[in-house]
Amino acid sequence: MSHTFEPEVVDAVLAHMNDDHTDDALLIVRAFGLPEAESATMTGLDGDAAVFAAVLDGVPSEVRVPWSTSITERPEIRREVVVLYEQACAALGLEPRPH
Repeated sequence: MSHTFEPEVVDAVLAHMNDDHTDDALLIVRAFGLPEAESATMTGLDGDAAVFAAVLDGVPSEVRVPWSTSITERPEIRREVVVLYEQACAALGLEPRPH
């Protein structure tokens, strides 16, 4: 069973990702779910994956992208989002920005 984070932790991560990193979410979804996605919003996470709502041709789809490893601590979320971003850049042939 996957680790469940407290709602306030999930809410804080979602607010940060959706306010400051919408381009990153779209890159991750395009690399690991819907290559032609028009938009993506992070909608959830647990100890095994990040969850995004992606839109393609006006149709919403859920895309679940696994972390590189299972996580249980809040600081690990940031590390795993960075890993997903870097892997997405590599998969799409893009240069990742410094962190």
